[in-house]
Amino acid sequence: MEKKDCKILIIDDERELAGVVADILKNEGYSNVESAFSLKEANEKIKKSQVHLILLDVMLGDGNGFDFYERLKNEGIFPKLPVIFLSARDEDDSRLHGLGLGADDYITKPFLPKELLLRIGAVIRRCYKIDENISEVVLGESLVSLDGGTVRKSGEDITLTAKELTLFSVLYRNRGRIVTTDILCEELWPDGSYGLENSLIVHMRHLREKIEKDPSKPVFLKTVRGLGYKLERA
Repeated sequence: MEKKDCKILIIDDERELAGVVADILKNEGYSNVESAFSLKEANEKIKKSQVHLILLDVMLGDGNGFDFYERLKNEGIFPKLPVIFLSARDEDDSRLHGLGLGADDYITKPFLPKELLLRIGAVIRRCYKIDENISEVVLGESLVSLDGGTVRKSGEDITLTAKELTLFSVLYRNRGRIVTTDILCEELWPDGSYGLENSLIVHMRHLREKIEKDPSKPVFLKTVRGLGYKLERA
């Protein structure tokens, strides 16, 4: 199982916030995200299908997230299912209580999207022993070295620029899924200095020239018109 294939369940009765969190996860490439707006609904979803990670609000309209977590642990549902508590509380006692129950992490609202993603990624890697330290990718007749920043093609080593390597790395982390133009631009130019989408188009063209057998008819680095790009699985 790959990290982005994990099913994540958001349990929060604030529908707007749950929607924002779901969008953050989906934009990062997590394709299997569901929400439950009550503990009753969450209980049904957990027992109905496999869930790999739960983002659990502490205070909900029909109960307490801590009590819900303890109850499911006693029923044998939570022994290996990681949970991250989400709470507007910032008291140390509340955080320590959640972690003391066996939770994998505790995040206080409001939180930065990047912080949420980093913590989710860390929990998934730790709990499911996922190794993302892949250094080489084979695409047809090309061998891309993520560590060396090179492409070996037709017996020749071709150097990738820093932008090209970043672009490829983002697409590789989300292989098989569409990565929007906005997300790619934010990754390549985090200070917002990219200006026009044309800059991304130029870097993609150069990347295709180095990787694809026929850059004008790409097999792996595909354009999804009106949305962005995606790296097809080899």
